[in-house]
Amino acid sequence: MNKRMELESELDEANAKIKELVKREERTRIARDLHDTLGHTLSLITLKSQLVERLITKDKNRAKQEVKEIELTSRIALDQVRELVTSMKSHTIMEELIYVQDILQTANIQVHTNINIHMESLPIVEQSMLSLCLREAVTNIVKHSKASYCWIDLKDTVENTYLIVADDGIGQSREWGEGNGLKGMKERLSLINGALTVHTTNGSVLEMQVPKVKKDVETYV
Repeated sequence: MNKRMELESELDEANAKIKELVKREERTRIARDLHDTLGHTLSLITLKSQLVERLITKDKNRAKQEVKEIELTSRIALDQVRELVTSMKSHTIMEELIYVQDILQTANIQVHTNINIHMESLPIVEQSMLSLCLREAVTNIVKHSKASYCWIDLKDTVENTYLIVADDGIGQSREWGEGNGLKGMKERLSLINGALTVHTTNGSVLEMQVPKVKKDVETYV
């Protein structure tokens, strides 16, 4: 009994540390998103505005089209701001899936999802970490892959949960990989003893593997 109480105490302490790390990771992600994602969107609006200024006397039809694209881009920026304002709370995988599907569809990338998992079996800490990784993966697809299709597969086995994100884009160069979030994804997954595997044949495939938490403490007594 004493051994069991000691293990339960250690487990509670470990979970508390993980939750604190998740909060810190959320704050870091918000700062990174403001700089990378929102900053990129606002830069795009500025460039398109300058283009409209040049076209307005030369090609009015093209200028009108660019204005429509500026409107669409600004709406995306507003959505990003709303998301960042509320992103300090923990996200479930299903909430994140809805978000990334909207992003992919806005970028004219068709998305196919296959969800084969009981969500109640996946603790919120693991869901939060996988949600962050999913968003990073989809952001990379939209910004760098030049893909037409994206596949998102969430499944589990007795011992592990798997999140697989694939696309039919140009694949991944060394520069692309080192500069666009894979290191951060690996660090997030390592906090929950997870791992990331990357394949770049005929597009990119990112496979995230997270071991299931054993809740039966008695097995260790």
